[in-house]
Amino acid sequence: MDSLIEKANILTEAMPYINRLAKKTVVIKYGGNAMLDETVTHTILQDISILKIVGAYPILVHGGGPAINKALEKLSVKSRFINGLRITDAETMSVVQMALTSLNKDITSALNTLGVSAVGICGKDANLISVEKAPPLPDGTDLGYVGEIKKINAAFLTKLLSGDFVPVISSIGADAEGKSFNLNADAAASSIAAALKAEKLVYLTDVDGIKDKDGALISEITVSEIYDLIEAGIITGGMIPKVKACIEGVGSGIKRTHIINGTVRHPILLEIFTDKGIGTMVSA
Repeated sequence: MDSLIEKANILTEAMPYINRLAKKTVVIKYGGNAMLDETVTHTILQDISILKIVGAYPILVHGGGPAINKALEKLSVKSRFINGLRITDAETMSVVQMALTSLNKDITSALNTLGVSAVGICGKDANLISVEKAPPLPDGTDLGYVGEIKKINAAFLTKLLSGDFVPVISSIGADAEGKSFNLNADAAASSIAAALKAEKLVYLTDVDGIKDKDGALISEITVSEIYDLIEAGIITGGMIPKVKACIEGVGSGIKRTHIINGTVRHPILLEIFTDKGIGTMVSA
């Protein structure tokens, strides 16, 4: 009986958040280390299905670094990185597109088995993500087929959402000539969320969230407080790009952005449908 009562309490706690998200768009960025554990991956897709079933409009945007690396290795295509950025020549781009397309269809199929109607697309479909070739790095290095996002076809996504579909979007875009370009999945998710004025943008990462000077997790934080932590040297290293992505998201009209640990089971439900959450929520 105690176990049943606890389940009822959990549902009661979730109710106001479910009501608040009804008919609201939630963009989830998924990729990297969050993709490595199949058990966790299944719970993430369950979370997305539940969001849809309770009335929200989830959109899943994914990269696929591990899948790309595996495909490149299998085909004996060598990768070059400059400051953590992949140099994407024509041969590499072909493999990237192949790997992401395969991954996209696997995710879409898995979502469909969970009772929702998912549709797998990439930024090339219906000119969803229009790009231009990214400029060279300050040292003159050409990144190759790496794109810089210029426009999102929000009307296309709105039609999919109104048709009761869950869009699953791989991070590939096309330029005016139809050439394929590799995209940063974080940037793609942020641009899509901004174009749709999403209620939430959720980054599934391999960290718990933003922490204070004592190492304690901060559940909610404002943009100005983030800048204070950066200035104080508390937010450093690889965490800075993550929090700046959240800041840019909020600045572009997204109501709230979240950094959560995507390597734990059911991370989205634990963050969105509980009072405290498991990660950090950033607001203006």
